Amino acid sequence: MSIPLTTGQAIARTLARRGIDTVFGIPGAHTYAFIDALHECRDRIRFIVTRHEQGAGYMAYGYAKSTGRIGAFTCVPGPGVLNASAALCTAYGANAPVLCITGNIQSFNIGRGRGILHELPDQLAILRGLTKWSERINHPSEAPAVLAEAFRQLTGGRVRPVAVEVPWDVFAMKAAVDLDVPVVPPPSPEPDAEEIARAVALLKGAKNPMITVGGGALDAGAEVMELARLLQAPVTAHRSGRGIVGEDTAYGFSCGSGYRTWLATDVLLGIGSRLELQYLRWRRIPDGVKVIRIDIDPTEMVRLKPDVGIVADAKRGARALADALAGALGGRASREEEFRAIKRAAREEFQKVQPQMAYLDAIREVLPRDGFFVEEISQVGFASRFGFPVYEPRTFVTGGYQDNVGFGFMTALGVKVAHPGRPVVSVTGDGGFLFGVQELATAVQHGIGLVTVVFNNSSYGNVLRDQRNAFGGREIGAALSNPDFVRLAEDFGLAGARAGNPAQLRAALEQAFARSGPTLIEVPCERGSEASPWPFLHPNG
Repeated sequence: MSIPLTTGQAIARTLARRGIDTVFGIPGAHTYAFIDALHECRDRIRFIVTRHEQGAGYMAYGYAKSTGRIGAFTCVPGPGVLNASAALCTAYGANAPVLCITGNIQSFNIGRGRGILHELPDQLAILRGLTKWSERINHPSEAPAVLAEAFRQLTGGRVRPVAVEVPWDVFAMKAAVDLDVPVVPPPSPEPDAEEIARAVALLKGAKNPMITVGGGALDAGAEVMELARLLQAPVTAHRSGRGIVGEDTAYGFSCGSGYRTWLATDVLLGIGSRLELQYLRWRRIPDGVKVIRIDIDPTEMVRLKPDVGIVADAKRGARALADALAGALGGRASREEEFRAIKRAAREEFQKVQPQMAYLDAIREVLPRDGFFVEEISQVGFASRFGFPVYEPRTFVTGGYQDNVGFGFMTALGVKVAHPGRPVVSVTGDGGFLFGVQELATAVQHGIGLVTVVFNNSSYGNVLRDQRNAFGGREIGAALSNPDFVRLAEDFGLAGARAGNPAQLRAALEQAFARSGPTLIEVPCERGSEASPWPFLHPNG
């Protein structure tokens, strides 16, 4: 049934009907009619106003990455879209379902180059270059169908962000609108029986198989664990796939410990992964290794051609392979003690990376099993990729291959909004933290109880190390001057603390988790004192 609605109302009501409960963003003239419509839906949609569009985008990303549900944000066109573009490219690289709703200049001025407020030569083309799919709504009656396609893109196939833009005048335009437009997701491909049979044949003869998982396998944990037990294979992950198989089990390996089994691998089974770990990080490829891939994105089979390619959703593909292997494999001798010994030896090696490992151990001791750890492009963040044990999927939140400096704190706020009852820790360096420091105000205003640990080494630590080691000590732009972070936190209105060693950090975290509001903990570090984490991230240089 059609009812008279503005485009803004049609969008807001459709979001509520589709289960969107939070929208991050900043109001602006181009989007007033949409913001007003969100006010009408305030009993179903919480609007969280941020202090920068990049903050809004990253909070939506954190919400999406930690839940698997759609994270939504809104921004004005032009500079607003460009400010949020880093978050969109992060969501694209890390396969997160993020929905951007933005404005544009008036419909009758698009493409005329008249210098209208926030005009870009072709904003829709920019959005299409950053997302899986983007479209413009030209009339209120189009809104339900355009949003239905947006949701179809967000929930089907390889998940990536999408964007919808609405011209300034169209947001407030009113017309008869039928909201009852169904979302018809594309059918999930059935695993090909012949490819499954070929995979079984390879795995039956494998003496040292390895499984590697990425963000595409986040909902396939039970099936992956079944395959690991059937094959007696280690399960490795670089970033997004961590916790799919808990690293407190014998089978779950971080990128650092997993390398110890890699060079003897004869069959690699990749599930929902680009195989970045093996081919871009570890780089040395064992002679004669065979590769099996399960991935919903058929283009992955072209980008890195496997011996066997199974185009399927990770859960369905892994289920089909496990069922076929169960009837084809005899019982294999347990390698659990062997795997545990390998991981213990690896952790002893990791302890060379100090002081980062001591602080990570302190965080792990205090953070509950289902608590969230949000990394950052920093010395502690890098070390966490191999040295911080992860037990459950989605609880290690990463920026994926974009590795945007400064993403972590803003992303962690979105994680906490999505999980108000679970502890969330953001670890960040001083350089990256100041990319989004203004969002401390957002945390206080909305009571977002995030715990942020700022490791302050007064530098861009990686740049400093590289300049010293690879450029003859010619330092430029690496040293930083910083505020007193504890006083800064207190000035924003949140609790601040300083921890000078791991024991003090442990105590500060315990106190922070007991609070309902946000906390910032500064950990002072001597500039250039951290051991390099790179031997465990890029073991072959």
